[in-house]
Amino acid sequence: MIVIGLTGSIGMGKTTAARALVRMGLPLHDSDAAVHKLFVRGGSAVGPVRKAFPSAVRDGTVDRAELANLVFHDPRALTRLEAIVHPLVRRESRKFLKCCALHRDSIAVLDVPLLFEVGREGDCDLIVLVTAPAFIQAQRVLRRPGMTEQRLADIRSRQMPDAEKRRRADFIVHTGLGRRESLRCLARIVKLVRDGGWRSGRRAYHA
Repeated sequence: MIVIGLTGSIGMGKTTAARALVRMGLPLHDSDAAVHKLFVRGGSAVGPVRKAFPSAVRDGTVDRAELANLVFHDPRALTRLEAIVHPLVRRESRKFLKCCALHRDSIAVLDVPLLFEVGREGDCDLIVLVTAPAFIQAQRVLRRPGMTEQRLADIRSRQMPDAEKRRRADFIVHTGLGRRESLRCLARIVKLVRDGGWRSGRRAYHA
């Protein structure tokens, strides 16, 4: 089974790419969705988060807005949170891959926004990066409710520079060229992987 790592910084179009891969029939593990499940009542992260950040847990559920307020401008608090969440998400993704193997899936996708930042390259056979020019990224992100230029700058400062991600990726999808072209690129990558031709195209293959 080939494991594709799908990643990209905020506002680069990763969610759209993930949905497209699912429509192509690929099983996909969404790390953000996994975190959501970990934070609801009965989730594995609720207890550890309550211990580290008592005010962020209400009625047995993690209040994500409150938690964000507690850690966003506190690097040490963010590190504590990541030490709780990242291992749990990784455990869930491994369960997902085992399930895919049992179903004899030939390809599986791990959708991990901070794949490079948390050192999960080794969990994947190849990495697909979605990217766009910085001005397009900013336009997309600033349309989100509550987003400001300063908040975007803070988020960018905590993510690996896009240029470095492009250097490390095996396949690059430029989402700034339009949705149709992005989907064509993804389809070409999936075909290469299914046909086995992806190995010769590794290292920043621009689909």
